[in-house]
Amino acid sequence: MEPVRVNWQLKAILPVVFVLLAGLLLLTIATVSFRDPERHAVLIVAGAGAVIVCGASIGALAYLIQRPMVELQEKVALISEGNLDVSVSFSRRNDEIGDLGRNFNHMMQQLRESRNEIETMHRTQMSRAEHMATLGELATGLAHEIRNPLAGIAGVIEIIGRDLPVTSPAREMVKDVHLEINQINRILTDLLETARPHPPRMMRSNLNTTVEHAVMLARQQVLSQPIKIELQQAPDLAEVEHDSDQIHQVLLNLLLNAVQAMEGAGTVRVEIGSRGDCASVMVSDTGRGIPEQQLTQIFRPFYTTRGNGTGLGLSLTRRIVEEHHGQIKVTSVVGKGSKFEVLLPFNAPAAQVQTF
Repeated sequence: MEPVRVNWQLKAILPVVFVLLAGLLLLTIATVSFRDPERHAVLIVAGAGAVIVCGASIGALAYLIQRPMVELQEKVALISEGNLDVSVSFSRRNDEIGDLGRNFNHMMQQLRESRNEIETMHRTQMSRAEHMATLGELATGLAHEIRNPLAGIAGVIEIIGRDLPVTSPAREMVKDVHLEINQINRILTDLLETARPHPPRMMRSNLNTTVEHAVMLARQQVLSQPIKIELQQAPDLAEVEHDSDQIHQVLLNLLLNAVQAMEGAGTVRVEIGSRGDCASVMVSDTGRGIPEQQLTQIFRPFYTTRGNGTGLGLSLTRRIVEEHHGQIKVTSVVGKGSKFEVLLPFNAPAAQVQTF
């Protein structure tokens, strides 16, 4: 059986009621007592005084406590109906009730600010969703219109290359054309991946292997350049639940961006480790760096700091990392280089993990 709980208003009024009853009792005794006139007068005065004090106390309690509480209950009822533009008037008082009112008004101000932030974020997300839907339609048609003639061009170039003499200097131009065709195909692939994303196929596997494959491919891209790509693995790292193909694409994007950020000789360093309950992959370079005002913009679709860039690589990178419930962080110093850190939780939500 639960103990009886006394309402706080009843607790506050009970002492006053007891004094009032005592005063009434004194008046009653004084009324029925005629033997001692002096005692009779004292009892009447004391009883009347007690009644007056109790009445004044009850009036003061009603004004100082009950009215603010009634107002507070009315405001809470408005809040429950969804109205956050409320405040209490007793916040100007210089006592505990006033402190309660000020805290209540401050809380309501924070709630209004939070609501405005949520509404702004919602509008931003809706705008982004509409943008991505439009991008999907554009990407599908664009890829179809470009890839068909591109395949024809690649075929013709292949035939021309085979017919050229071995000593012909045009053979080098054919190789350059092939590289440019592959670059266009990569751009189209990034565009389609950004516009029509598919959920990751999560599997528990060795992150070192995924990173190593991306590094090996990036090294092939810089064979003719004075750029070193260093890799520091973490042999004792626990297996990470991730889509190896998608994370491979993330790291390759970061590596190629790092390479393109360097003019002449430089070093790209990849470090694998752990940070709390997440695996960490740090990609740092000694390139030109990113100005501070651009750091907040680099993950936006189509935003690029390079004249020949598409602005899709980092946007796609962030989306993949976020779908892995991870984070990507960036720091940069102009003239010294940039650091991108990818954090992936060791354990993904159970509903996303696939076992084979």
